[in-house]
Amino acid sequence: MFSAGALVLFALVAAALSRNTDVGASRVATPEVVGQVRVRFADGSDGSVMVMDADSDALVVRLEPGTNGFVRGVMRGLARERRQNEVGQNAAFEIAKTATGALLLFDPETGRRIDLQAFGPVNMEAFAGIYRAASQP
Repeated sequence: MFSAGALVLFALVAAALSRNTDVGASRVATPEVVGQVRVRFADGSDGSVMVMDADSDALVVRLEPGTNGFVRGVMRGLARERRQNEVGQNAAFEIAKTATGALLLFDPETGRRIDLQAFGPVNMEAFAGIYRAASQP
């Protein structure tokens, strides 16, 4: 019994020290951003997803119904997070390209950042197509 209590106390002290002193903490440096686009996502009446330039409201790309499951899943999760935080659904998202070629998806409204490279090259390519289309003049 005493050993269990001592173990719990040790874990609490270790966690507090780590949090307050950064001992044992790891930091991942964010690579340099070399390009960025701001886009909005909206549901089409036919089940498509419309991706628009956040500044001009011009259509960037239309994701056909039943396609782009990864993009739909990620955006559904971010929309749910926005609803939970009572944030408007029409605010822009940012897709940033880093010097290493990775893509980051950022929601400025919630502070959520997703490294799309972590989901593999095929899934990252789904957002890379949106990035390329939105980057065109």
